Amino acid sequence: MTTKVQTLDSVAIGISLLCVVHCALLPVAMVLLPAIAGTLLADESFHLILVVGILPTSALALVVGCRKHGHWAVLSWGFAGLSCLLLALAVGHDWFGEHGEKAMTLLGSVLVAVGHMKNFRLCRSKQCVS
Repeated sequence: MTTKVQTLDSVAIGISLLCVVHCALLPVAMVLLPAIAGTLLADESFHLILVVGILPTSALALVVGCRKHGHWAVLSWGFAGLSCLLLALAVGHDWFGEHGEKAMTLLGSVLVAVGHMKNFRLCRSKQCVS
């Protein structure tokens, strides 16, 4: 079971990092390559796709991992990040503007990744309850 949790953590970390890369590099890429502006990557639906992918993956990996290692504080990192991602997706642009939405998304992605890294390390360590 621990291997499955580690795999889910790795997938969730990858999705979070993809989100960071997307938010950080897309504006630069759009300036350099205007053709990207019309693609799915520039569309808000890309954020929705990422969040739909990361929500179940993260929730499952974090809950199952915490059940194994018993350090429930790890959930606060992941769920705080997921909350930021959902908030950015739902009302980010309207409430915080374009830059605020990106900042909220980046913060959420980093928090989710930190939660999964902690979860991954705890599951690999001897602190993991069998």
